[in-house]
Parts: sequence; structure tokens; C-alpha cells
Amino acid sequence: MTRPAIYVEDLTVRFRPYVDRKPTVRRSLSRLRHRVTTEVHALSNVSFSVMPGEAFGVIGSNGAGKSTLLRVLAGTLRPDAGKSVMNGKTSTLLQLGVGFNPELSGRRNVYLGGLAGGMRLAEVKAKFDEIVEYAELEHAMDRPVKTYSSGMFSRLAFAVGMALDPDILLLDEILSVGDEAFRSKSMKSMQDLLDRSGTIVFVSHSLSSVSQFCDRAMWLEHGFVKDIGPADEVVTSYRQDAQRR
Repeated sequence: MTRPAIYVEDLTVRFRPYVDRKPTVRRSLSRLRHRVTTEVHALSNVSFSVMPGEAFGVIGSNGAGKSTLLRVLAGTLRPDAGKSVMNGKTSTLLQLGVGFNPELSGRRNVYLGGLAGGMRLAEVKAKFDEIVEYAELEHAMDRPVKTYSSGMFSRLAFAVGMALDPDILLLDEILSVGDEAFRSKSMKSMQDLLDRSGTIVFVSHSLSSVSQFCDRAMWLEHGFVKDIGPADEVVTSYRQDAQRR
């Protein structure tokens, strides 16, 4: 029996932001402030699994817990309870250009991103030309990344992420930026990943993209799983709920 590429059980994440009471002058001067803590449940007992070769969408309104979930899957956030198991090499594109240094050139950021993603220096060197060609940025690799447009940034980030040759790809809205030609190229690359039994978790506010590209989807609402099932059915339920509201 094939084991899941991703297995999540009873995942719970709580944040405890601090809210300062209105300080007196005396407390301000002494930097002594009384604090009131409130607990926010970003995720509550979330459970699901994703199989190899499957594209899994995650939808929900702002604050539903989508990005928090991806951070847990990526290993950058520790849950308060529950567990997540990733069976495969994971490439994470949680936000456009995360891990890039905007002051450095595109060339140096390719190395920075590749090494941060777990590649060896020799591997980055071997794949450098391939990354640049994919991103279509031959003319801009020696410019600081801070001079790039959002579309150029997107192309470079995605090219580096795919060069990691992942088994599991975590995406958070990165494909919402860039021209149509690049989005088509990205979608083809992701389909190739699925065809070789890779796995994709795709967080997006583009319901049509989730419905068309994903096999199944999960609807999060205030940190809880509201619905999970075939992508088009979950998207339809989400849209109907939004219309009722």
C-alpha cells in the first residue's frame, strides 16, 4: 500500500499575542507595562493526507490558517499539538522571494536560494544556467534583486524552487504574479512533477485555479476544517457560502 506523501493529524497551532494596557507615565519611564494575553487558535485539530501524484488545494478567507498550515508543513513553525509527516524532499515557495537578499544580484541569490534549499554548491553551479534560462533573466542576473519587477522576482523564485527537484512542492500564491506565458510554463512544470508522482500543496485565493488544477481541496475556516473533498465540489461549496453571507 502506498504511503501518503503528506500526513497531518490533529494539528493545532496557537498564537499568544500581547496587548499592552494603556501605560502610565511612570510605567512608561520604567518600561514596566502590564500585559494582557489573548490566545488565537490559528489551526485546530486539522487532519488530512495527500498522496503521491496528487495536487491538493487549500482555500479559505484571510485569517483562516492557510499560510500557518504551510509554515508547519515546511518545518518553519512548530505546532502546539498534533503532527505532520513529509515523506519526500520538500521545496517551499511560501512567499515571493523568501530567502532572497534584495541587495544582492540575481546571480548571487540563485546560489543563496539553492544552498538554503539544501543543494550543494556543486549542484547549484551545475544547474545555474538551467535556472537562468528557465527564469528568462539572462539580461538581469548581475542586477540587484531589489531592481526586479514582481514578475521577474516570481520567475527567479520559482526557477530556483523547481531546480531543487522536489518530491513535494508547497506553494502560497506565488503564481498570482507574473505574465501569462510564465504562469503557463509554471503550470506545465508542476504537472510534470505530478506525472512523476510528486505532490503539490497549493494555497490560493484563485478559486478557478484550485478547481482546475487540484485533485482535492480543503476549506479552512477560523483554523478548522470546514470541508475536504474533490476540488470542484469544495470550491462550489465555498462560493455558495460566500454568496449567502
